[in-house]
Amino acid sequence: MSLFDRLAGALAASADSGFSGEDERHIDPDGGTHTPAAVLIAVTDRPQPGVILTQRPDYLRSHPGQIAFPGGKIDPGDENAVAAALREADEELGLAAHHVRVIGTADMYRSGSGFAITPVLAVIPPDLSYTPNPGEVADWFEVPLAFVLDPANHVHLTTHWKGAERRYIEIMWGRRRIWGVTAGIIANLSRRLEGVMA
Repeated sequence: MSLFDRLAGALAASADSGFSGEDERHIDPDGGTHTPAAVLIAVTDRPQPGVILTQRPDYLRSHPGQIAFPGGKIDPGDENAVAAALREADEELGLAAHHVRVIGTADMYRSGSGFAITPVLAVIPPDLSYTPNPGEVADWFEVPLAFVLDPANHVHLTTHWKGAERRYIEIMWGRRRIWGVTAGIIANLSRRLEGVMA
């Protein structure tokens, strides 16, 4: 069975994980609505699949230096979350939409910073050549999918933010620290795809 079919079958067969975001008691401490956004979870089609992640430049005002999936706000011109995720991946990495086989969307993630993020799961060919946009991406890398999906690699931590205790997940891969929204989305996906990478 192809990687695409395995992932598609697992996503279709599993129910929503029931976890919608960062510490649900404090999803948005400041109140207000969540801005729709989308990210692309691009899985490389190889015997040991990986997933493409980016690192944001240190000088950005929002989430400097953090590791993320390609993605961003859903613009008025985007037909839906899938279109937004594909557009953002092209803008950030030069990952053209014709390389991307979209499987579907995973659990929406509501961040403490006020975004309602739709993850778009897809399969891409291995070893593509990328052209990162230096204004949005300082670096990119591929991490083994089995590693990030393994709950044994998800460290649950707490911190204080805006006067409240917040829970978050951290995944260390070598010297790369994957945490916050990105790790939360991965943890949700891990529940949905349980057993697929075994």
